[in-house]
Amino acid sequence: MENKTSITVETTVNAPVEKVWEFWNNPDHITKWAFASPDWHTPYSENDLKVGGKFKSTMAAKDGSMSFDFGGTYTTVDQHKKIEYTMEDGRTVSIIFDALSEQTRVTETFDAESTNPIEMQRGGWQAILDNFKSYTEES
Repeated sequence: MENKTSITVETTVNAPVEKVWEFWNNPDHITKWAFASPDWHTPYSENDLKVGGKFKSTMAAKDGSMSFDFGGTYTTVDQHKKIEYTMEDGRTVSIIFDALSEQTRVTETFDAESTNPIEMQRGGWQAILDNFKSYTEES
């Protein structure tokens, strides 16, 4: 792939790593946070959390105007510490979970795609991560 720019987003969730891990990986939770803005939602999610396992989430505009599937295949699963996967377009993602007592820092690094500006990609992924933080802290 010609574009090898990596983008990193992160947040610190006020919850222990066990809860953060569960909320990050359980499809019942994924459908509650995996979208970048309030006019979108994730009506469907499946997750086979193991090396070689696949995941898929359907992200859709609430008005029904568009939707897409986001998915990939896991290459690393180190419980409560690290997840890595390859998206269907070949780009890779790494998520680090740093346990900090009653908080967890989540650092997500992904290969940029070549269609949208870097800042737009960073903003979208950060917005989803911020949604995750809010949902996890409030639940």
